[in-house]
Amino acid sequence: MRRYAIVVEKADSNFAAYVPDLPGCVATGATVAETEQQLQEAIEIHLQGLREDGLCVPEPSSVVDYVEIPA
Repeated sequence: MRRYAIVVEKADSNFAAYVPDLPGCVATGATVAETEQQLQEAIEIHLQGLREDGLCVPEPSSVVDYVEIPA
């Protein structure tokens, strides 16, 4: 089991998400939950494509954290 970090961002009228460790693996949705579900499917397809092409599947390496800034 691999655990990849994802980034979900608010766009003008929807949400967009990407996987820092998997360049080109992106998804969009009307809600955060829908976007995460779409990205889950995109990750599975992306990894399957890498395997079918005989390419290495990158190990997760991104670190996610928050920085607090005084208001």
